[in-house]
Amino acid sequence: MARHLIPRVLMATLLALGVLMENAHATDDPANPLVTDRGMFRPLILVTPSIDNADYMRMREALQKHREEFDDRRMVLYSIEGGNGHRAGRPMTRFETRALLEALEVDPQGPMQVILVGFDGGKKMQLEGYVDPRQVFDIIDKMPIRRSEQRESTQRESRR
Repeated sequence: MARHLIPRVLMATLLALGVLMENAHATDDPANPLVTDRGMFRPLILVTPSIDNADYMRMREALQKHREEFDDRRMVLYSIEGGNGHRAGRPMTRFETRALLEALEVDPQGPMQVILVGFDGGKKMQLEGYVDPRQVFDIIDKMPIRRSEQRESTQRESRR
């Protein structure tokens, strides 16, 4: 009887392991650049069907004006323009772009989207159209990790 039980337990274990591995693969596609950003940066992703989109151009301009605040929050900018991806101004491969869009479940030909991803890799905000960068910064500033960063910064400043 035990002889027949071992193959069944082994098969069930292998099936469970296969399901877990498949789920890990779907969320952590190695081509997805967000995987390497996890724990290091807060990605802000702009997805637009066209580089000429008025909301997109306005958003890029506003982010440039708030560059210091952006950098202070350890953010990195991704832009997907008509299906072509860039990370921090550098072109991404089509595989990276596709993996990023699939992970975020965003249509590159749909309306412009602004997506904030936290240090943990989870989506913190997803809005359509122009979003004032200060609104994004407010969301970040309420996050526990950011509050901890601010406390540490204040303590360092007070020691000087």
